[in-house]
Formats: sequence, structure tokens, C-alpha cells
Amino acid sequence: MADTRAAPPLAPTKTPDARSARTVLLRRARELALVPALLLLMVLGTVVNDSFLTERNLISILGASAALAMVVLAESLVLITGKFDLSLESVVGIAPAVGALLVLPAAQSGWGTTWPAALALLAIPLVGAAIGAFNGVLVVKFRLNAFIVTLAMLIVLRGLLVGATQGKTLFGMPDSFYSLATTTFLDVPLSVWLAAVAFAVTGFLLKYHRAGRALYAIGGNADAARAAGVRVDRVMLGVYVVAGVLASVGGLLQTGYVGAISANQGQNMIFTVFAAAVIGGISLDGGKGTMFGALTGVLLLGVVQNLLTLAQVPSFWIQAIYGGIILVALMIARVTTGRAQD
Repeated sequence: MADTRAAPPLAPTKTPDARSARTVLLRRARELALVPALLLLMVLGTVVNDSFLTERNLISILGASAALAMVVLAESLVLITGKFDLSLESVVGIAPAVGALLVLPAAQSGWGTTWPAALALLAIPLVGAAIGAFNGVLVVKFRLNAFIVTLAMLIVLRGLLVGATQGKTLFGMPDSFYSLATTTFLDVPLSVWLAAVAFAVTGFLLKYHRAGRALYAIGGNADAARAAGVRVDRVMLGVYVVAGVLASVGGLLQTGYVGAISANQGQNMIFTVFAAAVIGGISLDGGKGTMFGALTGVLLLGVVQNLLTLAQVPSFWIQAIYGGIILVALMIARVTTGRAQD
């Protein structure tokens, strides 16, 4: 006699839509998690030092973070496409140095060309664009490994900077070289406003413009993006050029903030840049991340550095703490995405 007992009900399974919604929610939570972390750090700052929450100190944090923000923005765009650009830290040094050498007389360690300040300033983003284009051609057209190419360029540009400046610190440039960091609007330096506008415009383009959506498509699956009609090579080349320009502007902001250009300007900056991008939710696998997350990553590191400085913590501990932050961020990414980092 056949068994007529009903089979036990199957356990409910999650639909693909439910899993996708959960993944999006986890990623969003990861980005927004930095907001309460920032608030917590600000509360901690008031305990560490009474001057932390003063207007002067908060503006100082923003001013000190402006150059880093521009380079993080540049690196984030490259990372979203699934590539790397380690040479950006050297662009921060070499691009403004070329502008300074063009405008300074030979008596002040310049090249003696004494270009007008306007032309020398224009040369700075052009140098960044040229370096970005060179990197892009090697990576996109010659299909060379982006990590190795840009690491080599980092070393080459660092050597060129030391050679061009003869290891000296450049100063005495026209006031226009410092104006973005020294001129204020509503008591906030123009460099901060420039970084804020750059992030806002980039965030808007990434979300609503087809060129921005193309970056995510390329980072997610370049072959699928190419099949969908995206001109992958052209977009990738453009990203490297834009990244070079943004890094060169970051170098100019750094010059204005410091008041000079040293032979090691930008050195080791790339570690902080990656820390800010990674904790802000920019995926090293490409195709994921927002400008809001990257910006909060910059602010978080700026507040951490300020707190450590106020607490008189030795500077060498700051890099160690940044490294720990990157490791924690990678572990969080592993949990929230459910995927291993390649």
C-alpha cells in the first residue's frame, strides 16, 4: 500500500532578489557606519583635549585633509574600474614641483625660465594629465599589469623629483601657488571648498551620468561592459588622465598648506590614500563604492591624525594605526560582501 503521508514542508529559501537586497543593505551599512564612528571620535576628542571641538581646530582638520581628499578621489575612480594607480603619490610631488621650477629663477633653485605664474600653474595639471595618460597607455593599450606599472612610475617620478630639485626644498613661489590653501570663504579655506565640490560633482556623475555608470560596469565585468557597448579602453584611459589631474591639484593644495615643496612631497601618501578609500567602502575588486563613503574615510583619518597629534602620540604610530585600520576594513568587507578579496 502506497504511503500517503504528506511530505514535510520545505524550509523557505531566500530568493535572489532577497539576497541582492541584503547585500546592498550591508554595503550601505558599511559606508554609513563611519558616520557614528566619526561622532564617537569627536566625543573622544573632547575628552583628550578641550580645544578639539573649537572652530579653529575643526577647520584645521578640514584644511589638512583637503589634499588627501583630492588624491583619494583620484584613486577611488581608478579602483572602481578594478585597477590601481600607485604613482599618484609621486604626482603629488612632481607636478607642483615642475610648476615651481618653471616660475623660479635659477638663483632660487629654479630652471631660470621664470614663466608667468598663470602658465606655471597651468603646467601643473598638464603634467598630471601626461603622467596619467602614460600610465593609461601602458595599462590599457599594452595590457601591462597596473600594479607593477604604477609602482615603477612611482619610483621613477620620485627619482625625477629628487633630481629636478637637487634634493632641496622649493619656496618663494608667487602667492598664487598658495592661494587655494590660504584664501578663505566663510572662514573655510578654498582648498576645502574645492575638494567638497569635486566630490559632489563626481558623486553625481557616478550615480546619474552614463559615463559614471560605465565605470561601475567596467569594474564589475569589463567583457560584459564591452559587449554592452561601453568603450572600455577609452573610458579606462580617461580615468587615468583624470586621476593624474586630480592628484596634481592635490599636490598644489599640499604646497599651499605646507608653504613649500620638498623633495619628498607625497612620499608614503599612497598608504593613507588606500586606507581612506578602503574604509570608505571602495572595493579593491572594482565595481563598488561611493564618493560619500570615500569622503567619510578621508574625514575619519583626518580626525584620527588630529586626535593623535593632540594626544602627543609619536608620528610613527600613526602609520601603524592606519595599517590596522586597513586590515579591519578588509575584514569588514569580507563579512559584508561574502566574497574573498582577490
